[in-house]
Amino acid sequence: MFWKLFSVYLLYYYTDVFGIPAAAVGTMFLITRIWDTALDPAIGIISDRTETRWGKFRPYLLWMAIPFGIAGILTFSAPELSLTGKLIYAYITYTIMMMVYSAINVPYASLMGVMTADIKERTTLSTFRFVFAFAGSILVLATAEPLVNALGTSSKGVNLQTGWQYSMMIYAAIAVVLFYFNFRWTRERVSPPKDQKISLKADLADLSKNKPWFILLGAGVATLVFNSLRDGSAVYYFKYYFSDQQAFKIPLTSIAVGYSTLYLVLGQGANIIGVVLAKPVSDRIGKKNTFLYAMLVASALSCIFYFLGEKNVALIMTLQVLISICAGSVFPLLWSMYADIADYSEWQTGRRATGLIFSSSSMSQKLGWTLGGALTGWLLAVWGFEANMVQTEQARTGIRMMLSFVPAAGALLSAIFIFFYKLSDAFMLVVSRDLLNRRHKETPIMEQV
Repeated sequence: MFWKLFSVYLLYYYTDVFGIPAAAVGTMFLITRIWDTALDPAIGIISDRTETRWGKFRPYLLWMAIPFGIAGILTFSAPELSLTGKLIYAYITYTIMMMVYSAINVPYASLMGVMTADIKERTTLSTFRFVFAFAGSILVLATAEPLVNALGTSSKGVNLQTGWQYSMMIYAAIAVVLFYFNFRWTRERVSPPKDQKISLKADLADLSKNKPWFILLGAGVATLVFNSLRDGSAVYYFKYYFSDQQAFKIPLTSIAVGYSTLYLVLGQGANIIGVVLAKPVSDRIGKKNTFLYAMLVASALSCIFYFLGEKNVALIMTLQVLISICAGSVFPLLWSMYADIADYSEWQTGRRATGLIFSSSSMSQKLGWTLGGALTGWLLAVWGFEANMVQTEQARTGIRMMLSFVPAAGALLSAIFIFFYKLSDAFMLVVSRDLLNRRHKETPIMEQV
């Protein structure tokens, strides 16, 4: 829920609600997220060395849930300050939010590497995870704008600042409850080798020699740039490029659904379809090929998006569905492949650093989000965007580019990276069996081959 609020609405909130210039927000995203991206590996290292009766990673879901909710509320609170004061407030609250996000998200992601050792079961697990992740996204995308308007309405009119703050209180409360159940209802089953000695130097040295990790890191960053640009530009596209904002009204109510809400909710629904398709397709043609073809198709369809206008609403929504199916199929594969890399690293070196490796997945997510968010803010400024004003033709064309050719380049770059990924499903099955034998102190399969 929080990730989608940040990627879709935060830039819009800062520019059109809080009143910060787009270029300044882009720079803030870059500065704060670079620090936050560097923090992720540190969280991974710390969680790898955490020893509790609940395991290494689960405790962080309990410890950080309430700070996570509070930080989200503060991020979407808008005190009356000067422009300089607003910037300082945004820098501080957003930095805190992303630090807390790292502290809960890295251990959460790492759970996938220790809940099961079965590589196909991991893809299934990842599929379930992302079905519900996108369901959370649908929840906020379908309710955010109506909820903000409803909670911000008073006798004096609509106060968007109040509406956003109250809405975040509701989403934060839901998030805290869900994290608690996540803590209670999961178990850690895969442990490092019993004779493994704690050594940060050795963990980092092992990671530096892991070529598949570098390749997947690059693919993950490019994928998130692709998604971040499309998400961050959507609200601007429909607000400033479409003359009519309202798609339809819900029957028997006065609630109007805007084109941006329809577009985003359709995208999340299509993401779920992509997530569900990821496992059967990857079982048939492999994770790498599924990832590669999905990104190539997404890149081609994104280019077509540029040539559509306000009269082509049906085609716009159709392309959104098709592109989102491709994007959705990639996410469970990406996280499942990081679990494979953790196995591959243990098989190669005899050492397991699940938290460190999965922190890289979070790091790629943050770095891609950083670059995509910063690019969105900067490109808006370059093309002459002015918040809450009639946009110039140059600005309108630029906003269309940010939903088409620019993200298409990110998807293509992701496909190029994954082309060089070498850990096939067949090879990983052999690795998984060998590790299982090692853990049971049997003769390793690889010595028999």
